[in-house]
Amino acid sequence: MFRIWFERTLPTQYSSLIDGLALVAGAADQTPDTPFLALHDAHAVIASGRIRYDRSFMDRAPHLRVISRTGIGVDNVSVPEATKRGIAVCNAPDGPTISTAEHAVAMMLSVAKRLKHLDQVLLRGGKRDFFNEYDGLELHGRTLGLIGLGRIGSHVASVGKALGMVVVAFDPYVTAERVRSLNIELIPSLDALLLRTDILSLHLPLTEETRHLMDATRLARLKRGAILINTARGGLVDEAALLQALESGHLSGAGLDALEKEPPASDYPLLRRHDVVITPHIAAATGASKDRLWQTAIRQALQVLQRERPAHLVNPEVCKTA
Repeated sequence: MFRIWFERTLPTQYSSLIDGLALVAGAADQTPDTPFLALHDAHAVIASGRIRYDRSFMDRAPHLRVISRTGIGVDNVSVPEATKRGIAVCNAPDGPTISTAEHAVAMMLSVAKRLKHLDQVLLRGGKRDFFNEYDGLELHGRTLGLIGLGRIGSHVASVGKALGMVVVAFDPYVTAERVRSLNIELIPSLDALLLRTDILSLHLPLTEETRHLMDATRLARLKRGAILINTARGGLVDEAALLQALESGHLSGAGLDALEKEPPASDYPLLRRHDVVITPHIAAATGASKDRLWQTAIRQALQVLQRERPAHLVNPEVCKTA
C-alpha cells in the first residue's frame, strides 16, 4: 500500500481515485509542533504552489518517488535535486489552459473598459458626466502582443482574433506550423514585439532568465497607453517599475493574477490604483479546471508508483520505463 501526501486537503470527490491503492496524509494533518510529520512515510506528493519542494523538503521524505503538481509551473520544485534522488516530477499542463486564458481575456476587458474605476466612482456617489468623462478602450483593431505561445497563449490568441484584434507573438521555441495554425504573426525579437503592442499578455514560465523580464527598460518600449496583463508568474514583472510606468502615464493599466509576494499586504500600492485589477492567483481555479488538475496530478502520481510512464513527466531520465 502506497502513502500519498497532499499539500492541500484532498476533496472528498477524488478519494475514489486512490481507494485500495494508497493511504492519504497531508498538510491538514500537521500541527505547529509536528511540521510535516506525515511526510516521512510518503511515497508520493500531490503538490500545489505554496511550498518549496527543495532539498530540505525532500530530506524529510526518504521514500519519496514522485512529486506531482496540480498545475503547470514547477518553479517551486527543485527539479535537479529531485532528479538526483530519482524522484519523478510531473505537472498538469492541460488542466488550467481554458480557465487561465479566459481570465487573461477578462482582465484585458476589465482594464480596457475601466470597470474598477467605474465601480469605485459609483460607490462614492455624486452626479457626474459619465459619458464625457469615460475613456474606455475599444479592443477591436488594437494589437495584442503575446510573450509565450504555448497552450494558454495560443488560446488567448484565438480569443483575441475573435475580438477583432491584431495578434502578434514572440516565442523563440514555437514551431512555424503552430503559428500558421493560429494565423497570427510571429515577431522575431521581444523588443520589436513591445514596440507594436497595445495590450501585452505574458504566458511563459518563471526562470532565472525570465525573472523581471518586464523591467523599466522593456516597459518603456511598450506603446504609450499600453496595458500589461500577467496571469503567469509574479516574478516576470518588476513591480516597482510597473508602478512607476503607471504613475508616469506611460501605461494606462494592468491586470495581475500573479505577484512576487502573494498575498500582497493591504497597503500594497498597486492594489489601491483604479487602473490596476489584481486577483489572488486564481486564474486556473474554476471548478472545471480544478477537476482536471486534481485528476491529472493524482493519476500521474499513481502511474509512477505503479512503474508506468505518465504523460507529463518533467524529468524523464528518472523513469525506468521511459
